[in-house]
Amino acid sequence: MTNSISEIRDADCIFITGSNTAESHPVISYEVVRAAKRGAHVIIVDPRRIPLVRQATLFLQVKPGTDIYVFLAMMHTIIREGWADEAFIAERTEGYEAFKAVVEEYTPERAALMSGVPAEQIELAARIYAFGERVDGPSVYEEDRGHSTILYAMGITQRSNGTDMVMTLANLAMLCGQVGQPSTGVNPLRGQANVQGACDLGCLVNVFPGYQRVTDDEKRLALAQAWEVEELPGQVGLTIVEAMHAVAEGKIRAAYIMGENPMMSDPNTSHVEQALRGLDFLVVQDIFPSETAQLAHVILPAASSLEKHGSFTNTERRVQLIEPVLPAPGEARPDWQITAEIAARYDKKMGVDRQLDYWRYPSAAAIFEELATVTPIYAGMSVDRLRGEGLQWPCPDAEHPGTSILHVGKFSRGLGKFNPVEAIDPAEQPDEEYPLILTTGRVLYHYHTGTMTRRSEPLDWIEPHGYVEVNAQDAAAVGVEDDGFVVVKSRRGQVNTRIKYSEGVSPGTVFLAFHWREAPANMLTQDFKLDPVAKIPEYKVCAVRLENPPEKNLVSRRESEKVR
Repeated sequence: MTNSISEIRDADCIFITGSNTAESHPVISYEVVRAAKRGAHVIIVDPRRIPLVRQATLFLQVKPGTDIYVFLAMMHTIIREGWADEAFIAERTEGYEAFKAVVEEYTPERAALMSGVPAEQIELAARIYAFGERVDGPSVYEEDRGHSTILYAMGITQRSNGTDMVMTLANLAMLCGQVGQPSTGVNPLRGQANVQGACDLGCLVNVFPGYQRVTDDEKRLALAQAWEVEELPGQVGLTIVEAMHAVAEGKIRAAYIMGENPMMSDPNTSHVEQALRGLDFLVVQDIFPSETAQLAHVILPAASSLEKHGSFTNTERRVQLIEPVLPAPGEARPDWQITAEIAARYDKKMGVDRQLDYWRYPSAAAIFEELATVTPIYAGMSVDRLRGEGLQWPCPDAEHPGTSILHVGKFSRGLGKFNPVEAIDPAEQPDEEYPLILTTGRVLYHYHTGTMTRRSEPLDWIEPHGYVEVNAQDAAAVGVEDDGFVVVKSRRGQVNTRIKYSEGVSPGTVFLAFHWREAPANMLTQDFKLDPVAKIPEYKVCAVRLENPPEKNLVSRRESEKVR
């Protein structure tokens, strides 16, 4: 996030897209509700009538995969009506004219035709966002414009044009000068508890810790010297979806999977299973025996976050300490201990000459001290400084208080760059054979692939089985009653699940959460078209059809375990 979570409550306008905030980020949704009660406008762009729509003053219900037309048309309107922040554009940005030339082609009328959102609603959203208008009550800010903030999540990033989507939102914020001030900015709501921290510390294929690019010779040399090795690899690696394709092609013969469950989380599950079963050697390191672990040759039991020391970095870039509240069971150990032990044994096996204590970290705190020396955005942090509320990066030195708002006064690159973006339609469109669009997501009571929450009896009792949300009109076409059983079929596979009538999805759209192994949504999603930059597959849009099932015998995991 460019800004802090607590600032949401003071925003004059909150623009939410690709985020079912109330169910995926309930604490953050509380701040949105708080702002709405104080008179803020809440604009939501989503294919579904999500719970937070109850707080919205404007709901733009788009056809899945067409929201980029709405964003481009909003910017077209802002420029046409003279609502742009010309001073901000002139003083703090570059590339405006090229960007403007592209946006001129995306009228609200064109966006309405593509997205299903009326042109006048798009124009109204543009005005409210540009000026940070309120429904009522005074703003806490005294500038001519109110303060508008953008919240987004995986609904726009898990797409074959996800990078373009994020750049479009950045363009919108810069166009209106809604950057570098309290309660403004472009704020991604990250999908897991420490995914921000994992990215910060190099769990990406193209960067070392602190987003230092692997292709930067100077940074690579400095890190090699710090870690006392001759050299570090300078080529960008494969993302997980690319790696699965490489496994299927025989280019990868072994895999070590830590804290990940691709048998549930990756698209095109049948392809993933075929790839993993074809490996010569598969190691899975996790806290529970996941669906992926069932295919492993070796399982390494890891300690959970409640059983170890360390740190989490949350979605607002806040680094916080975690402390164990109970001992790890059995042979489970913290991930860092397992990794260090394997590395030390590998060195011995391969005859690598290192200092005896090279891999022998005395504690998680010692690792944090090391990462602060090689990660500029964490350089001013220490375990002692993190006690209490933690610190937000960048924190460049020991006297720095941390950074609550990014891009104040200037951008990290100097001038903010407008990136001209064209609308690209989803790779798979509905047709006569597969006439419906499937979009996937989460529900309130389960988390990600259900590895943890499906083991909670109270949570699994509330939401014991999967279901597909379908508009009654589409359900009637196949003759399936509410809470009956249906087959959802795509070009990659099929899922047997319950049907739930919902006015929250428009005719032509269906929704399936991805938590349930009995109804695995990613059996249906496609993996052939990836975002050209981030290499993310299109989880949120694929073509499907509904059929009557041959047998109506779906049971919950709890019931199926009783049967076994």
